[in-house]
Amino acid sequence: MTTWVQWIERAGHWAPAAFAGLFIAVSLLMIWRLEAISRSGLRGTVLGTLVLPYCSGMGNLIFTILMARKGGSGAEVMTNCLVNNVTNMTLVLGLVAGLWGMRLVPGPNAKARSPRVVMERRIDRLSLLLALIAVAFFTGVVWVLSSDGRAPTSLAAAGCAGRLDFADGLVLVGLFLFWQLIHVFEVLKTSVREQRPLRIWLALDLVVLLACAYVAYVSVDWLVNWVLQLKGGFIAKHYGWVSAWLMVLPNATLAFYYGWAGRPEVVYTSQVSDGHICIPLCVGLYALHRTLVVPPLFVLGAALLLGAALVHFLCVTLLGGLPRLIGWALVGAYALFVYKGILP
Repeated sequence: MTTWVQWIERAGHWAPAAFAGLFIAVSLLMIWRLEAISRSGLRGTVLGTLVLPYCSGMGNLIFTILMARKGGSGAEVMTNCLVNNVTNMTLVLGLVAGLWGMRLVPGPNAKARSPRVVMERRIDRLSLLLALIAVAFFTGVVWVLSSDGRAPTSLAAAGCAGRLDFADGLVLVGLFLFWQLIHVFEVLKTSVREQRPLRIWLALDLVVLLACAYVAYVSVDWLVNWVLQLKGGFIAKHYGWVSAWLMVLPNATLAFYYGWAGRPEVVYTSQVSDGHICIPLCVGLYALHRTLVVPPLFVLGAALLLGAALVHFLCVTLLGGLPRLIGWALVGAYALFVYKGILP
């Protein structure tokens, strides 16, 4: 692997683009194995909750671990996580809804479906609604823990939106693990109820995913070292934003693929559950290593996340999906977020 890295470095000024392309390529390679996993019988919401988030959020996890080990800025880690979640909940879901539609409930003119399919669709909606509630809950917990009971004016005077220490990180990681255990036991209960054992070939799928994860780790490690050595420019000033956009690309590709394939339940749950990888897991992991200073951008991003979660919850509950018009409105909200967050 070292020889291979040195060979890519010979590209000179093109080396960063080569490593970024390598990261995107191995992330997209996961689509192949994800399709195999989905064909094994996993329902859409299970695939989107337990499998896709780790694949699409692998870059954020690696970025967080490397930044913690190398003493990188906690504010940039929070920016990376926040921009990732806001992009998923507004831009990606909004674009998919605007281009292909995001209807989870068949319309009145749809073909008649079997009672089993109707029941599975209802269960999928309930799982998605629970995941949306979790987004709001985790975001709110981070907001409360970081403030430590201090008034917003005092935090603004300190030039930050709060701090997260080791105890806060322990709480956040513990919440995430408990959330995942709930879904693991749901999968086990479904396997027992339907008398459908898990595939033996799942082990091979995991080997492929681990190999992709290692290549992604090497790529992100090189990119982090490259960014930390930069002395100026847009990337050095906003590498939290740039890294988040880079790591959203594989996730967005998955969303566009499943949106084109007509599987909106996977699109929805993958984007929503991917947010759980960043908040609370990535934020909590960094706080376990060193104190994380929450940047002022968090207030705007958290408010937008809570608002987007509420919009999605109401649309799924009352309308059976995300209408195209509201999808484009979310894209506009994201544009405003970028304008407020980057431009002075």
